[in-house]
Formats: sequence, structure tokens, C-alpha cells
Amino acid sequence: MINHNGELKSSNTPLFTAQNRGFLYGDAVFETLRYGQNQLHFWEDHYFRLMATMRIFRMAIPMEFTPEFLAAECLRVISAQVSPSPSWRLRLTVYRADGGAYLPTSADVGYIIEAKPLANERYNASADYKVDLFKDYYIQQGMLSNLKSTNKALNVIGSVFMKEQGFDNGILVNDSKEVVEFLNGNLFVFDDQGLRTPPLSSGCLDGVMRKQILRLAKKLGIHCVEETISPFDLQKVEEIFVSNSVLGIQAVSQYRRTVFQNTKSMKLLHALNDWVSSSQGG
Repeated sequence: MINHNGELKSSNTPLFTAQNRGFLYGDAVFETLRYGQNQLHFWEDHYFRLMATMRIFRMAIPMEFTPEFLAAECLRVISAQVSPSPSWRLRLTVYRADGGAYLPTSADVGYIIEAKPLANERYNASADYKVDLFKDYYIQQGMLSNLKSTNKALNVIGSVFMKEQGFDNGILVNDSKEVVEFLNGNLFVFDDQGLRTPPLSSGCLDGVMRKQILRLAKKLGIHCVEETISPFDLQKVEEIFVSNSVLGIQAVSQYRRTVFQNTKSMKLLHALNDWVSSSQGG
């Protein structure tokens, strides 16, 4: 079951016309979040990022789009699912109403919420995770790259390429040849400075899980800096991991010929799970 503008419908129900702006122009924004242990993980951060992105896209924010309303709509989708699951991946997409070409005729919006089951209630990582650079196209530095929108051609092309090459993920670089992020999440490294991640100015996604890891690192007394990273740096660091709202933390086992340990990454993953269990850090 899905939730389309407040109505619960079968996931096979046709929803859109050929004039849907999300389909025609990528004129839509979204949040991917996780539900488990009887809570929407980091809901407040997801909500405020969604509202900020809608404002930047100059979408009209309906009066009913309160944190309580949208959270309840997400929970309705989970309750409507036929098969139980210990955890769920939710996607909340907001699209602009039909009409116009590049210039919309309306700022009104609609929304759709989907739920997919996850195997584990807690964040869980794979032991074998191989990655490489994706250099065919570059991320443009700027605020639009920080946003969670449906303009994801680079991520789609890169994901197909990496699967063809036998990798689990790909690392994106920007037009200054700096490492920015993974195809599906933010990038962190452990090195002699502590924990390091590219700054938002590099063009990386302003990730919700990225924000939690920065908070958690500070709580644990881990020195963490937002600083540019070069592809050459990746072969000299102690550990690399990807973060996103569904995976949590996934350590990289190999980048090119370099094999990495995951001791620090796994310790941080365990701390993240404990943090979520204790009502998301209070």
C-alpha cells in the first residue's frame, strides 16, 4: 500500500498523468527515512530538510504539512502493509502540480509515501564492500547539489556503471576533482586527524545521517573536521565509510588496491544503534 495525498491505495494503482512535473522535469523533492524500534528515525531533521528544500524549489507548503501530520501519514502507510517487518524504508516524495513547461503554472503540490521492508531492525553492515571512483561526470559545486531532489541522473548512470564493473558503490568527484560523496550517501574517512568528511561547499548532499554522525562524533569525543578530500587521500586513510538514512554506516573493505579495516567504523555503527535505541539521543 502507498499513501497518495492522504488516500491509501494499492501500489499498483495508476497515479499520474503524462503531464506530471516530477516525470517531465524532475520537479519534485523527497526524503528517504527509516522506521524501526517503534519510531521514525531522526524525523525532525528529515522534516525540516524537506521544508527547506520545498522553499528553495519555490513550492507552496500546505498549511497541513506540520511535523505531526506528515509523521502520521508515514505511520499510516506502515500500518497498512500486509506483511509485518522489523523495520521499514520510507520514501516521502513531494511533486509540483501539473501545468506549464519549465515555468510552472502552479506552486501547489501533491505527495506520495511508499514503504519497503528491511531485514534488520538495527543498522547492519556488510563485511565485503568494494568501491571505486566514478569519473565520467562531475558534481557541480553549489547549493542545488546539497538538496534531495529527483534530479538524480548522475547517481543513476553511476550506479549502473558500478554494477557493470562489479563494485558495490561509487565515489563521486566535483568539477574541482575533489571527492564529494558516494552514489547513495555521504563519505567519511578516518585518518590521523580523526574523522573527516567533505564540506557542503564541495557539493555533497546535506545528509540527515551525515548530521547525526557529526553530532555523535562530538558526543563520543572524536575529533571531526569538514575538509576537502582528494582521490589520492583515499589511498592513505585508515578507514572509509558511506552513511545514509537507511544503511546508517557501511564500511568500505576495498578501494582500488587498498584494503581497509573497519574497527573504528563498526564502533561508530554500534554507538549509532545504541543512540537510536535510547530515543535517538534524547
